[in-house]
Amino acid sequence: MPDSSTEVTAAGIARLAGVGRAAVSNWRRRHPDFPKPVGGTEASPSFALPEVEQWLREQGKLAEVPLRERVWQQLSGHPDGAVTALIHAGCALLLVRDRPTAWLEIAAVSDARMADVLPVALDHVLTNRFGEGRAVPTPTASDLLPSVPLLRATAELAAEAGTRQAFDFLFGRQLDANPRQYTLTPPGLAELMADLAQPAGDTVRRGGRGDSRTVLDPAAGTGALLCAVGSPTALYAQEADPGLSALTALRLALHAPGSGADAPALTARTGDTLRTDAFPGLTVDTVLCHPPFNERNWGHDDLAYDPRWEYGFPARTESELAWVQHALAHLREGGTAVVLMPPAAASRRSGRRIRADLLRRGALRAVIALPAGAAPPYGIPLHIWVLRKPGAGRLPAPELLVVDAAESEASGAPAGRERLDWPAVRGAVLDAWTPFDAPGRREPVEERPGTSRAVPVIELLDDDVDLAPARHLPPPATGGDAAELARVRERLDDTLRLTARLTPPPAVPGEQTRRPFTTVGELARAGALQLRTGSGAGSGTAPVLTEHDVLAGTGPSGTPSAPAGSPEEEPLLLEPGDVVVPVVGGGSVARVVDEATAGAVLGRNLQLLRPDPAALDPWFLAGFLRGTANNRQASSYASTATRLDARRIQVPRLPLDEQRRYGEQFSALAAFEDALREAGRLGGQLVQGMYDGLTDGSVAPE
Repeated sequence: MPDSSTEVTAAGIARLAGVGRAAVSNWRRRHPDFPKPVGGTEASPSFALPEVEQWLREQGKLAEVPLRERVWQQLSGHPDGAVTALIHAGCALLLVRDRPTAWLEIAAVSDARMADVLPVALDHVLTNRFGEGRAVPTPTASDLLPSVPLLRATAELAAEAGTRQAFDFLFGRQLDANPRQYTLTPPGLAELMADLAQPAGDTVRRGGRGDSRTVLDPAAGTGALLCAVGSPTALYAQEADPGLSALTALRLALHAPGSGADAPALTARTGDTLRTDAFPGLTVDTVLCHPPFNERNWGHDDLAYDPRWEYGFPARTESELAWVQHALAHLREGGTAVVLMPPAAASRRSGRRIRADLLRRGALRAVIALPAGAAPPYGIPLHIWVLRKPGAGRLPAPELLVVDAAESEASGAPAGRERLDWPAVRGAVLDAWTPFDAPGRREPVEERPGTSRAVPVIELLDDDVDLAPARHLPPPATGGDAAELARVRERLDDTLRLTARLTPPPAVPGEQTRRPFTTVGELARAGALQLRTGSGAGSGTAPVLTEHDVLAGTGPSGTPSAPAGSPEEEPLLLEPGDVVVPVVGGGSVARVVDEATAGAVLGRNLQLLRPDPAALDPWFLAGFLRGTANNRQASSYASTATRLDARRIQVPRLPLDEQRRYGEQFSALAAFEDALREAGRLGGQLVQGMYDGLTDGSVAPE
């Protein structure tokens, strides 16, 4: 085995073979010919991937593994690291797409020869696509030699799924495997920001893909914002991290619609944008930016006399206002910048003078508050600032549009990235922005209570210059007028009467006889039920049943998580009688799928138990899953969460008729629980409505 052979951990072997880690441990104990560790530690050894694949193939355990899983294992276990391997794979995919004949000729030779001839071919396509001084260096023959098996497999994956889809899948896996290493811009947010940057009056804006012409992202990150732009003529990207800069450049190149004259010009550079601007003097039509937040070491001491600070020198704590002015400095007159901002930037006193000057000169056109969960950090409701470069001879805009998109969420569920209704958020924002930004607008923009308002700039130029949208919006319609509150009270009365009828009868002591028990794992092995884990992946319009939906007893509210253009996993669709249990949290919760929920996709962090109706009653199974003692026995404890292993839960061995007797009782308890939950919701709505009505005068104090 060569020293540079790709290594894989036990967890990787389990994923490769589609089994649990316990199965890999059993193989190591039971099979003397199982490959020996070649690295890692005693507690977490690593193995040579070629040896593992050969052993799995001989055992008949590798045949069903998808090609993309094998390619990912080769990439993640690369001796030079996953980032280097992914850069090599991206370069090869660019060659496969742009010069397929050359790739076929190169791939026909031996591995060693392939490593020798690849650099010349790669240098040709990289220079042709990125020019000189590019962010993607040409790898040498010695660099490429360990990657040759990966490149062959990646080309095979591209033949199966397409070059862009293959790279998106591998890049997405790298992001998922290292969530704290990268700052992500979710696709829904990227599309919204690209929509806001479309030229005023663009008729296809609501479709999301107008002509944005020349576009710059000075903090390109993973390239999500530039990928969301439709039909640009030129793209410019700068990223400080060299590895990420190269990956983003390759992603943008593979997303481009062509490789010849039809492809947009693409320039990607590496470097600290604020300290070392890679594009001095460049002006573009659009700047999109998701900058790093709360940076203290952004160059405050070194950049005091920088000409970009046209609206004021940012304080050390105001790095975001430095990025805003950097974006404005790169706009042509009338060009638009859309910048993601932390909410504190709208109200911190240290930035009030810059905010005031942005308003006075008409550079800041809108501040949009997003729901919490729109982007990292997910617990904070971030803002979008829309800016426009003032032009000579143009009067400053007299108004600022403020939008609170948090009110656009369809359900009353707490905000969160998996529950965010992006179509509703996007619709609310564009419904407010499009008429406000209409060319030659003369009529006042309609005010939407609680959601949007065009605020005269003069109202904002006080001592604080606080631009937080919620502070300048008229209060929303409370829904707490007397007639509506009367209807809520009637529904509450009906629900309380239903709750009283469903209240369980007094408990009757049972006989403490020992019953034979089995486990869910044994039932699964016997074929009495199927045990599956959800991923939330899928396509189409089917909603996703999320962990929150199960805990709150609400209908499916999620959207599929498979990124557009990537090889999609087969969605796991729910059927009537399925039993769904959360994996994380340790709470005693189980849900039996009814006709209304059937057809939804099983979400992440959920386990599905699909009983054979000839052997198991679903309500009987769900009831015993909720037992406190059962949950304690089946739970394991990590540093921050409790995980439930449904296979370890015990259920008694009972005839089907006896199971159904239990099932009827468990079903009745579930109906009682639903009624209590609805009563609590209506009661809370009535109480808050009374408070609002009494305080705003719509309800008399009688």
